[in-house]
Amino acid sequence: MARVSVGIIGCGHISDHYCQGLKHFRILELRACSDMDMSRAKALASDHGIAALGVDQLLADPDIEIVVNLTPPAAHFDVAMQVIAAGKHIYNEKPLTQTRDQGRRLLQAADDAGLRVGSAPDTFLGGGLQTSRKLLDDGWIGNPVAACGFFASHGPDSYHPEPDFFFKPGGGPLFDMAPYYLTALVHLLGPVTRLTGSATKGFEQRFATHPELPPERHGYAIDVEVQTHVSAALDFADGSVGTLITSFDIWHQNLPRIEIYGTEGTLSVPDPNHFRGAVRVRRAGAEDWSEIPLTHDASMLRGVGVADLACALRSGRPHRASGDLAWHVLDLMHAILESAASGRHQHISSGVARPDPLPTGLAPGYLDD
Repeated sequence: MARVSVGIIGCGHISDHYCQGLKHFRILELRACSDMDMSRAKALASDHGIAALGVDQLLADPDIEIVVNLTPPAAHFDVAMQVIAAGKHIYNEKPLTQTRDQGRRLLQAADDAGLRVGSAPDTFLGGGLQTSRKLLDDGWIGNPVAACGFFASHGPDSYHPEPDFFFKPGGGPLFDMAPYYLTALVHLLGPVTRLTGSATKGFEQRFATHPELPPERHGYAIDVEVQTHVSAALDFADGSVGTLITSFDIWHQNLPRIEIYGTEGTLSVPDPNHFRGAVRVRRAGAEDWSEIPLTHDASMLRGVGVADLACALRSGRPHRASGDLAWHVLDLMHAILESAASGRHQHISSGVARPDPLPTGLAPGYLDD
């Protein structure tokens, strides 16, 4: 396949991981990066041997076909709309947008222009979650009955150098971490049709203590403006039920990341924030768990969703980390908070088909043979 040129807008904390991941795939040519702070763009460009361009320059480059939007969540919609207006395909970091209305408008604008929208997370395309999907599809635990997902930590105020936005609208554990868990669950079980949510806030202020902060800023206060412990009961279209907990208020826990409970056994799914990890099965009557060798490439890094989008552009097939999938997940997150506020079930109409699994036996760096 002819290679697809890619540009990045947003050169913050996650951009280096994307640059490393994008260069893993033979179909992609990472060409340029841009940021409002051009010193950050120049530093990233120097590290990865690409060009540092102004945003307008990057959008005007006729060779760039896909733009990866790594700006903060509050800017996802505006930047993505600029990319669509420039005639390029867009791949957003998660969440797709901050609001449902923005998500609808973005997808409609892309559709009207004949362009594609992709969105993180793409970790469900890694070896751990693809192996889990194959085990489910091959019937290793029978028919799914229930599932659970847990993200429980004490938050990013101690481990992130710029943690403020995590505690502002569009942040919190739900919008920060639930995209990984909800995307993984939809990939494994299909869409959610109804849910119920509960939410609370454990602390009115948090204090930034990352070791890279200068002494005069160490320990500065952040007002918490979002719910920081959120749980949900999920009804899936296939009849299974799920439980999801996301929290920035838990000091210690001993919970699984994701488990699927079936009529013939249990599947333990690795951390959906990563591309690899142990996949374990314990079938009915078994005395212990069995770790299953991964059936798919475990060497992938962030950017596999961009590579899959590029392959889809060349072959004409649907891409897996799609805007429709990200829109369903966005809809679910808003519905969880609405249910928590209203005390009522929320019925979900934004159904989406499970993305196709990746074929087994792909060589590292390839998604289509």
